[in-house]
Amino acid sequence: MTTATFTVVGMTCGHCVTSVTEEVSTVPGVTDVAVDLESGGLTVTSDAPVDETAVRAAVEEAGYSVAG
Repeated sequence: MTTATFTVVGMTCGHCVTSVTEEVSTVPGVTDVAVDLESGGLTVTSDAPVDETAVRAAVEEAGYSVAG
């Protein structure tokens, strides 16, 4: 199992967290998604190495961006 962390920019409410969680959960291989509204932290767990490009695209699809 592999874990990667990201910082999501632009989330302001629980709906934002739900949107990011749902989109990132659709990335192939992702087994768990944890989002912290206060810090913007996004932790993604995957069976294989996390596809960072796919995670960034999923966050953008939800309407937010990844810092860095």
